[in-house]
Amino acid sequence: MAKLRAFTMPKWGIEMTEGVVAEWMVEEGKPFAKGDLLALIETDKITNEVQAEYDGVFPRLVAVTGETYPVGELIAVVADPGDAPGAAEVDAFVADFKPAGTATAARAGGSAKAPAKPKTEEAPAAPAPAAKAITIPADANISPMARTLAEERGIDISGIKGSGREGRITYQDVAQAGLPPVEVGGEPVDITATANQLDSIYASPLARRLAVQHKIELKGLSGTGPRGRICKADVLSQVKAPEPVAAPAAAAAPPSSFARPAAGTSEIVKMSPMRKAIAKALSHSKSTIPHFYLRSRVRIDALLGLRAQAKAATGEAPSVNDYIVRACALALARHPDCNIQVHGDEIHRFGSADIAVAVATDKGLITPIVKGADTLSVAAISREIKALAERARAGKLQPEDYQGGSFSVSNLGMFGLDQFDAIINPPQGAILAVGAGTRQPIEIGNALAFATIVELSLSCDHRAIDGAVGAEFMRTLKGLIEEPALLIG
Repeated sequence: MAKLRAFTMPKWGIEMTEGVVAEWMVEEGKPFAKGDLLALIETDKITNEVQAEYDGVFPRLVAVTGETYPVGELIAVVADPGDAPGAAEVDAFVADFKPAGTATAARAGGSAKAPAKPKTEEAPAAPAPAAKAITIPADANISPMARTLAEERGIDISGIKGSGREGRITYQDVAQAGLPPVEVGGEPVDITATANQLDSIYASPLARRLAVQHKIELKGLSGTGPRGRICKADVLSQVKAPEPVAAPAAAAAPPSSFARPAAGTSEIVKMSPMRKAIAKALSHSKSTIPHFYLRSRVRIDALLGLRAQAKAATGEAPSVNDYIVRACALALARHPDCNIQVHGDEIHRFGSADIAVAVATDKGLITPIVKGADTLSVAAISREIKALAERARAGKLQPEDYQGGSFSVSNLGMFGLDQFDAIINPPQGAILAVGAGTRQPIEIGNALAFATIVELSLSCDHRAIDGAVGAEFMRTLKGLIEEPALLIG
């Protein structure tokens, strides 16, 4: 009889309650080795890779790609590499893990259903043994759901090695601890991170991942990215039938995830977890937060000149948006009443400017945070935004990268949009919308001249920010942008 164990929906972060199996990376019945990529699990903000913790094989993939499953639910059955359990044995395992008629069996498309038997043929079920009472220390490094499961099943956690952050015991650790261990032959394997051929090659993280998935040798591949960096497009050019995984690295409109329906037809597309989270947050924001808007026209000719000097000296320069983020950070330091979050009837003021920058991905908008932007130079802000944007488009952000923040900046200038108003990202108190720089005639010293103008729009939460407070912030921001030498240092 084969030794089977459960492969359940993992839990990442306190707020995660469900996940979507975005893609299975291992086929049913095909053996995998420790460290192999098994699946891509999508939450409401990120897509995480699940790697094998041991050698094995999936005799049954229960979860359907694209479907949503709660944390701890069975999504696959695992067996030893050499085992070949029969369908009836796997059916019995699935049925024992989840009672018949639950969402797991229903979503498995019938493959997880055990053969039906007349009730008269079923042997009386033996009473389940009572769980052994255990006491888990209050300071134990274990998640709340894992603690509940351990207490319900009477599982001693003293011998469980946590797989979560900083060794925290997760729900899946406890669930698997209650099953017979899988015996894996061979010598112990050292999984300490070591340098390999990928580490010595100048390539983006997404390009590295794609190279591993498609078994493409990066050595000798010419990179088309900045300074010869190998990017996603370079790797996909070596694949006969590439499938888009993430948005391009360039700051452009993310490609549509869906093909255009045929003329005269329509289609229904289910919202992704990220899209549902965006819809929920922004619907709540627009319906419960009293927005008001402050608009200003700002000259950026001096800023463009400063940027051109930096590029001539070093060969590269921060973007206009990087300078604007720096200006916002300094303005927030001078006007702490705008550097806030609103929680019910409480206003939280912050001592540092943690600015969320809107990044468009193929799955929706996400706002990673530049922490302590008021303490960073323009060059440092530029590097941080590029790194965060790259991780966002590759689905590699961690919860601490996008949760929190005291202010947001949304720039649609690269799309040629002159001006727009943004919706506040709760619980923050304000968001700045930035349009494109356009040449416009203005009056300077009783004479007509042309200048490059950017339209700014500040959306404020009137519960916490008064008009005069927001206006003072905008005046300071305008002064910093129009005198960019103040941003250096």
